[in-house]
Amino acid sequence: MQILVNSIYIEYEDYGDNTDPALVLIRGLGSQLIHWPKNFISGLVEVGYRVIIFDNRDIGLSSRCPLNGVPYDKQSIIKKIDSGQKIMPAYSLDDMALDVIGLMNELDIAKAHIFGMSLGGVITQVLAINYPHRLISATIVMSAAKLVDSNRIKQVALDHIGKDEYISNAVYENSLWGNPKFPVSEDYVRDLAGKAYDRGADSEGVNRQFSAIFSFGDRREALKLIDLPCLVIHGEDDVLVLPEEGKEISSLVKGSELRIISGMGHEITPMLSPIIVNIVHEFLKRRC
Repeated sequence: MQILVNSIYIEYEDYGDNTDPALVLIRGLGSQLIHWPKNFISGLVEVGYRVIIFDNRDIGLSSRCPLNGVPYDKQSIIKKIDSGQKIMPAYSLDDMALDVIGLMNELDIAKAHIFGMSLGGVITQVLAINYPHRLISATIVMSAAKLVDSNRIKQVALDHIGKDEYISNAVYENSLWGNPKFPVSEDYVRDLAGKAYDRGADSEGVNRQFSAIFSFGDRREALKLIDLPCLVIHGEDDVLVLPEEGKEISSLVKGSELRIISGMGHEITPMLSPIIVNIVHEFLKRRC
């Protein structure tokens, strides 16, 4: 389903009973709503939440948001950084946070639990900082709060590639920062990557998403002002966003709780889903 939000179209799906507390799930950089494991969504619905998932702007079936005249291919980004130029963001993290607020408005959700992973965890931080009156709680997963350096964007910027290479890259990335204790098969990764490519895997869109992170700045001081029930979850084996970065977020948010999961890397897999559902539900029951 698509809905006009913040002057763009957002693709979303809505699960569970409308009378249950709303829980909005926000995906990470370049990933789509289909990357949420089905048993993760059904598990949250079964314990009593209305679950909203969506494609962030610039990925999947949601609108593309280019900045006229500004290229976001990998070579252009690297050339600008190497010459000392600034990366001009097509939009900000606050725009991405407002996409969530707009989605909630259109669905008549006054307040919601927010669960964000990776980039989604960064958007969750922005929501908790700027729109706390719209949040019941914040769950920040495999995320960081400090400023991203320019070398990082050079490392993660994507080239435009075909479907076969996109699928091969997904398999390779899973081998680097997947979940050693909660793995998925190569067939699972290939099937999901193929579906994601067909829905809309846009390299420049992903680069624009990362440019929004890069341009937003450090959030650590602002996190100290958050006064919401906050749960921080991080994988002990995350080599993309290190566990210390999750620990830092928890140390800054007053009254937050931290869960470090052994054997978890930088993804939520079907094997891991019941564990995270239980952790989140126990926290929300107790704190909200």
